[in-house]
Amino acid sequence: MIKTTLLDNGVQLLTEDIPHVRSVAIGVWVNLGSRDEEDRVAGISHFIEHLMFKGTAKRTPRQIAEALDAVGGQLNAFTTKEYTCYYARVLDEHIDLALDVLTDMIFASRLEAADIDRERNVILEEIKMYEDAPDELVHDMFTSTIWQGHVLGRPIIGRSEVIAQLSREDILEYYHRYYVPENMIVAVAGNIDHDRVVEKIVRYFTGRRGEKQQRRLIPPLPRRQVNCRNKDTEQVHLCVGAPGLPLDHEQVYVYQLINTILGGGISSRLFQSIREQRGLVYSVYSYHSSYHDAGLFCVYAGLSRQNVPATLELIMKEINDIRQGGIKSEELRRAKDQLKGNLLLSLESVNTRMSRLGKSQLYLGKVVLPDEIVQRVEEVTEEDIVRLAQEKLPAEAFSLALIGPWDDCRLLEQMLGQA
Repeated sequence: MIKTTLLDNGVQLLTEDIPHVRSVAIGVWVNLGSRDEEDRVAGISHFIEHLMFKGTAKRTPRQIAEALDAVGGQLNAFTTKEYTCYYARVLDEHIDLALDVLTDMIFASRLEAADIDRERNVILEEIKMYEDAPDELVHDMFTSTIWQGHVLGRPIIGRSEVIAQLSREDILEYYHRYYVPENMIVAVAGNIDHDRVVEKIVRYFTGRRGEKQQRRLIPPLPRRQVNCRNKDTEQVHLCVGAPGLPLDHEQVYVYQLINTILGGGISSRLFQSIREQRGLVYSVYSYHSSYHDAGLFCVYAGLSRQNVPATLELIMKEINDIRQGGIKSEELRRAKDQLKGNLLLSLESVNTRMSRLGKSQLYLGKVVLPDEIVQRVEEVTEEDIVRLAQEKLPAEAFSLALIGPWDDCRLLEQMLGQA
């Protein structure tokens, strides 16, 4: 039930009709993220996202906030390294209201100097809050360590000194360059009719034009580094990992299965060996992030200072075990079932279905159906897992970032070198 339409002004519209629900999720995906920013304006994409909620010619900020709240709906947005998404979820009878609010925000925000200065202070406070959350900050620190000097290694939120000096002219220049129909995808999922949605989108997007921005992709060159920030916190927060795969890579599902086996849940190797059997941590997990031209595999652990060496040793031991062929058929079967279960259960959410449409179209230029994903996951063999682990997870590929009461970086470097 997935249909697509390309409007005359370049907007790509994708819909998925789900007749058994009463809700609709709408997302406007802008092909602009933190990797598209020059160093002097790093953080501007996230800044613009905030400003879209600060009032238009016909709605005050309060009226924007109340419009969908009043009908039990939701309105929000987020910025990533490669795109920005504005989304709403409402009852199917309120789709016109949701579209009107979203397009009003995106195309008619005032972007006045007073609003910019007021929101600048909000973002500066957000950065301070982020600095006080080491369990979140360490992930950005890890990314900037392994991809040092590359745009993908920068934090999405930006740095205080840059946000403090961003001008209205800078913001308007980026807004007018990227917030054009040809640089947007509209994804709609729920109880809808495609042709009627096309009519509505045409009405709201008519008369808006602009040139599509071509992203210049320069893949990051991974660096093998250990980066420690000594900070007076209760726990040490540690990230260790290696390069991953882009989203369109033919072996990306092999890597996802490796991730699931290692740290994808409470039955994973890392959780069982480090938390359940040894009691060294409260939190330990892994993830694999994919972008247009790169990917990143990371293991996170939050733990007491005295447990750092033993925990790092166990993490590298489990990875090395997979690299050396220690995969059991029942373990791979369980990982496949877990991935498939997570995918298919997520399809019960119209928000997830909408996000799948938008993200898939942005990255792949097409929508990959769940059945195709399941098939590709099922095709992965134990030999595929070992082969990719040997290629992508050798000891020399790993970098590490740490925040907490720890200053012996040389010990961690030695441990990685011996893994």
